Amino acid sequence: MQFLRRVGLILLWLAAPVAAFAAANKNDPYLVPLRGAGNIVLVAASIAIVIFLLRGDRWRSIAGKLLVMLWCLPPLLMSAAHLKFEARKRDVFSASAAEARQLGPHFMVGYSSFPEVARLAEQGLIGGVYVTRHNIRGRTIEALRAEIAALQDIRRAAGLPPLIVAADQEGGIVGHLAPPLTKVPALATLTGLAPDEQQAKAEEFGRIHGRELAGLGVNLNLAPVLDLKPPQRRNRLDFHTLIGQRAIATDPVVVSTIASAYVRGLEETGGGATLKHFPGIGRVRTDTHHFSASLNTPVKELEATDWPPFREVLAHSRSALMVGHVTLTAVDPDRAASHSKRVVDGIIRGKWGYQGIVMTDDLVMGAIYQNDVCKAVVEAINAGVDLLLVAYDGAQFYLVFACALEGSRQGRLDAAMLHASAARLERGFPTAQARVSSGAISVARRN
Repeated sequence: MQFLRRVGLILLWLAAPVAAFAAANKNDPYLVPLRGAGNIVLVAASIAIVIFLLRGDRWRSIAGKLLVMLWCLPPLLMSAAHLKFEARKRDVFSASAAEARQLGPHFMVGYSSFPEVARLAEQGLIGGVYVTRHNIRGRTIEALRAEIAALQDIRRAAGLPPLIVAADQEGGIVGHLAPPLTKVPALATLTGLAPDEQQAKAEEFGRIHGRELAGLGVNLNLAPVLDLKPPQRRNRLDFHTLIGQRAIATDPVVVSTIASAYVRGLEETGGGATLKHFPGIGRVRTDTHHFSASLNTPVKELEATDWPPFREVLAHSRSALMVGHVTLTAVDPDRAASHSKRVVDGIIRGKWGYQGIVMTDDLVMGAIYQNDVCKAVVEAINAGVDLLLVAYDGAQFYLVFACALEGSRQGRLDAAMLHASAARLERGFPTAQARVSSGAISVARRN
């Protein structure tokens, strides 16, 4: 019995700092599973342990008193974290109408609470929403359809533009609304077919996605993936990118052929496409969901291999372009492409001439969130990025928006870039004219 008591005390000493850390960081994306019931359990357990320690004699010693104090910390730290979160939230909701009009259209947010996202939509603090698996868990697809329609009604009543509503339906392992929507095979499964069959099946997949998403009220699909399939296995720490299973092929011509056909089918049925993840993550072995990553390939090689599919599909569609969180070291070694002016304004806007919608990958991913997220937000806007995505953990929107709000109030946001971006968002997703000249893409609005 004495041995068990000692083991129990050792475990309490080891668990106390872990519990305190979890409590202090209750709003961190990595601790999403602890929110709600998990937080309640942690606080209740801490209080129960304190009561247990106080009922014995061990707490009378210096070590015992220290242990009691340690287990008093989790409830206190959690309360402090909650108050800080609520204060930031209050600051965001108290933004002026002018600030909301200027910044709100540039944010797309995932959500769990409908009343909360409805308030963001009504005040113009967001320009779009992202729906995924948890929005349909335990519910019918009709309930989500009604929810999206209600959000659009709220926007209409507030005199604001309709929300961009996005989903992630690539096919294969990424189809966050399937089921109940149709589970479509990965586009990579078409590579063994003859070119005509590839295009016919890819168009069919695009039409299925476009028709079902449009019927739901979703107007932007975060697909297709245009990264080249990696020639080697990724490292064992690649838990979420899994690009080898999501990329279409190693041959850029095959990628262009299949992706172009898929986008045609998607657009024919009312959907919008998003090409991802420029500048290409097929060569990158690190999982940007958790770690910073670099793409060290020379630009000339990328122009000949990884980039032609992006340019080809952009030139013949009205697709948006998603920029990933990899650092293109040959162009800008100091920051990820998603917030690099040299990449977005220099290559995509300048060299390619693309004037459609550019969006970031999820800002909650570790490659950005674990670094200076406020710096990334300001730099992304100043680089000419149109939409900043906060998908996995919508609660982080308040931090991300507060970063932009602070940047605006301190005069650190480029007014010309914001103005140009607002014009692009007003136009929506322009149709690209099929004209590619000497390394530039000419994009014009559909008449």
